[in-house]
Amino acid sequence: MSWCNQDIDALMKSLQDIFSNKTPEEAVQLLAEQLYQHIISKTPIELIKDVLFYSFVFKILTLLFNQLYGYGIIETIKLIYQQTVKYFSKLSMKFIPVVKKSIDKEKIKTRFEMESATMNNDSVIKFDSLPSHGLSAEQVLDNLDSLQQLKHANWEDGRISGAVYHGGKELTHLQTQAFEKFAVANQLHPDAFPGVRQMEAEVVSMVLKIFDAPIESGACGTTTSGGTESLLLACLSAREKGLAEKGITEPEIVAPMTIHAAVFKAAKYFNIKLKLAAVGPDFKVDINQVKRLVTQNTVLIMGSAPNFPHGIVDDIEALSKIAKPRNIPLHVDCCLGSFIIAYYKRAFPDSRPINFDFNVPGVTSISCDTHKYGFTPKGSSVIMYRSPEIRKYQYYVTSTWPGGLYGSPTLAGSRPGVLTVGAWATMTHIGDDGYLKSCQDIVGAAQLLRREIEQNIPELEIIGDPKLSVIAFKSDVLNVHKLSDLLGAKGWHLSTLQRPNAIHLALTRLTVPVIGEFIQILKDTVRELVDLNEDVQSSTAQMYGAASNIALGSFIDDVIGMFIDCMYQVEKTVEKTADGEYVKIEDLKSISGNTKKLQ
Repeated sequence: MSWCNQDIDALMKSLQDIFSNKTPEEAVQLLAEQLYQHIISKTPIELIKDVLFYSFVFKILTLLFNQLYGYGIIETIKLIYQQTVKYFSKLSMKFIPVVKKSIDKEKIKTRFEMESATMNNDSVIKFDSLPSHGLSAEQVLDNLDSLQQLKHANWEDGRISGAVYHGGKELTHLQTQAFEKFAVANQLHPDAFPGVRQMEAEVVSMVLKIFDAPIESGACGTTTSGGTESLLLACLSAREKGLAEKGITEPEIVAPMTIHAAVFKAAKYFNIKLKLAAVGPDFKVDINQVKRLVTQNTVLIMGSAPNFPHGIVDDIEALSKIAKPRNIPLHVDCCLGSFIIAYYKRAFPDSRPINFDFNVPGVTSISCDTHKYGFTPKGSSVIMYRSPEIRKYQYYVTSTWPGGLYGSPTLAGSRPGVLTVGAWATMTHIGDDGYLKSCQDIVGAAQLLRREIEQNIPELEIIGDPKLSVIAFKSDVLNVHKLSDLLGAKGWHLSTLQRPNAIHLALTRLTVPVIGEFIQILKDTVRELVDLNEDVQSSTAQMYGAASNIALGSFIDDVIGMFIDCMYQVEKTVEKTADGEYVKIEDLKSISGNTKKLQ
């Protein structure tokens, strides 16, 4: 690269000559002449080398500038340190024998514990292959009853955070009747199921109106299989829009660090760089950092209403003031807020309104899970757009496939029509008045919990200023993950959080009648933990403690993968021996087989 060094030295000397004792106009003219002479003095090969080199340097400097400008020197150094530690820790776990042996041993133990917790089903008949003769309908139903009775978290009585957004037994009965009528419906074939097509269009229209979408000027949307798909499509359409309209080939999304994990998934799936902004003391996204993170490659800015961890609504109006002048799409994730935030203004007219929907001018898309506080069957969500000119970018169409002309509006091809039918039946049955009352009941119970913690449980601290159905709390006095495990042992299953360590309760209709019971149990359990001086065994505390250790990050990733593996296992793979060792069953079989051969 000596030719580059020589060119740089010559360039610096020329710049010194140009800018000494010259007016700006003279300096520019002389610089242009020098540049022209430099170009004509080069051979084509040398010019290509120059262009490639300076392009590379410019790209590196741009990346460095954006990083430092967006995150600052200290955070950049922290990031480099964390990535370096994680990288070398991963190598040590893989290539240093003593470390690898220790990690493998811990993984086997962890797998045994996971399998024991998730595969406690010895009391039911198992089918790891098709029965040689089909079962009668009565036998199938009996088996389903047995599977339904397996030990599980008590969601029926509202003692679980979120998870099950149940509308009541009467509504469930209506949904199953609707399912039966359209059991074979496929939304891919509107010609065969025109009724399903109409219901899907009406579900989208109802949700658009709830969120004050400008339908008269073209607001539109589609149904999806859930919040994850809605967020994937929001990110995909933004990427495709940025490429088609601005020529952006290295797309970036700017979002709060508290944005839903589905956005991280979208960034990985669609090769988009995700730039995370910190949250402030109020746990809303840091608007000033969002401004610094936006570049010419930004295809989407995102905010939550509310976010999953803490139930806090980001400052959507401030995000709009960043996005709209720059012609950058702004997506609001209302998947968790659902119909609660949509009805909040009407349910609590004396409260300060939350501005988050299409009334905010910069908002271009919103995702809403109808299967949460819309109480529709699981697998139902809606992605909304201000204009069909944005929605079209989530479509996939092809006119060259040998199988014919093909197009699909979402990620899936075939889609189960029964879910849209269930959503339509649910929404038309509950109606506007029903959703208004649900919002009042659920938010009222959530705010009761908040007041009780703030006034009567000094060991706990509410995170931010939650207005809706999610109440998160942390503590500087006790380990909240140990508190979570103690509550779990008493039948209450809350969501565990990190950064900071916390737990939250997402209230549902089922939680409302038992919120008083939970408040009392929470008070008693906090006092119990304090009295025990936190001398409590807690697998949750251990797991999250390990997760906070940078060096163990890749190990925790593997543990999460193992948990997912367990979801698809029919038989256990690890056993605990009489001497307390954890051994893979296949290794035991191998040892047994070798012993027989020796005999």
